[in-house]
Amino acid sequence: MKNMNLVKYSRKKRALKIRKKLKSLKKVRLVVYRTSRHIYAQIISCNNFSVLVTASTLEKDINKNLGYTGNKISAEIIGKIIAQRALKKGITKVSFDRSGFKYHGRIESLANSARKYGLQF
Repeated sequence: MKNMNLVKYSRKKRALKIRKKLKSLKKVRLVVYRTSRHIYAQIISCNNFSVLVTASTLEKDINKNLGYTGNKISAEIIGKIIAQRALKKGITKVSFDRSGFKYHGRIESLANSARKYGLQF
């Protein structure tokens, strides 16, 4: 139990450092959050008041095509969808907010897929 609290604390600490740096850039940010079963992506405005675009593995049309939603394949699909929706709204440049998660595995897959389909960060 004590180790789990340390892991959560470390992630929150990394998230605060990342957000402090991104706040000074004053750019739209792509925020990623993951759980063991799902992955979520949002594009938030630079004033942090409104969510412009969202995509997650909880959406019915995405979820029915995937067998298991907690893997790299589903992260790549979410990256593709968030990039396509952002380009429809005219958003091309974002800053990547990984919410304190390490840039590895599903987070990396989502980022690479979003870059591949047109987002720049």
